[in-house]
Amino acid sequence: MRQGGIGAAAPRAWPGGTPLAMPTGEEAVRGLAIVALGYAVISLADATVKWVMPLTGPAVAMVWRGLFGGLAVLLLSRGRALRAVNRPLLLARSLLSAGVSAAWYLAWSLGVSLADSYAVAAASPLLMTLLAIPLLGERVGWRRWCSTAVGCAGVLFMLQPGGELWRWESALLLAATAVMALTRIWTRMLTRTDTPDSMAFWVLAAQAPVGLALLAWPAMGLPAATGAAGGLLPPLWALAMLAGFALLNALAQILFGRGYALAPVSAIAPFEYTPLLWGIGLGFLLWGEVPAWTTLGGAAVVVAAGLYNVHRERVRRAEERAARLRAGG
Repeated sequence: MRQGGIGAAAPRAWPGGTPLAMPTGEEAVRGLAIVALGYAVISLADATVKWVMPLTGPAVAMVWRGLFGGLAVLLLSRGRALRAVNRPLLLARSLLSAGVSAAWYLAWSLGVSLADSYAVAAASPLLMTLLAIPLLGERVGWRRWCSTAVGCAGVLFMLQPGGELWRWESALLLAATAVMALTRIWTRMLTRTDTPDSMAFWVLAAQAPVGLALLAWPAMGLPAATGAAGGLLPPLWALAMLAGFALLNALAQILFGRGYALAPVSAIAPFEYTPLLWGIGLGFLLWGEVPAWTTLGGAAVVVAAGLYNVHRERVRRAEERAARLRAGG
């Protein structure tokens, strides 16, 4: 634990030094575990905001996410290591992340289920794997290429024409997914200069001004049934849910920052699929949503691809340990 942050230990040089170009197998496995936890936390946060959004509207939810989330990171980090180092990239990442949030909240407010939105987002790993090659200089072995391709085949199965996901909101989410893949790559790049607490603080802080700007758009603004006062300042129970939602977001952002600093993007990419399981379970428990069989079948394929990549990381770790033992002997 470094400078009041939470989660796993930070890389060996950070910031003010240069982290290792390629983490060890043990570090990569630890990074994968941290990222998996982050996706579980963010899925719970998404369910929370989807539950309360009919009362607040998407834009107001973004405003409270920014205010409460920024405060949560400030408290969790005890105000340390929040200075932005790579300011242009951090600003671009924060603003684009706010745009992704706006697209997701709009889709949920229009009736897209949690599991279906996660199914569309499952297209992100292929983009992340491709972008990691020119942007990060990562090498992707043939086994990871194959597992990623299999996962994407599962996504195509879910998005087939005429299926439950064949709607215009899916196109909106696909565009947001492409932007999200880029911001994930930038997260990895920012770990060379900025701390996880700093990245989490600024990405959440950007939500408030973007949300305020979007209040003027009727589709994103206050629900007509609540009235202006009710929407901007919801009842106490809704405000408490928004505070919990923001706290979960803050925790997830810090976890992502730490995980992406330890594991290569090509290994992390399949974990973009894990929210599918969380979305299916939470959607059924909270709203009685039952995904189409195509969504369930595709989810089984993409999860299998993610588990295979975890297996490859463990094999790599074992090989590294054996090599160190031989060198020491």
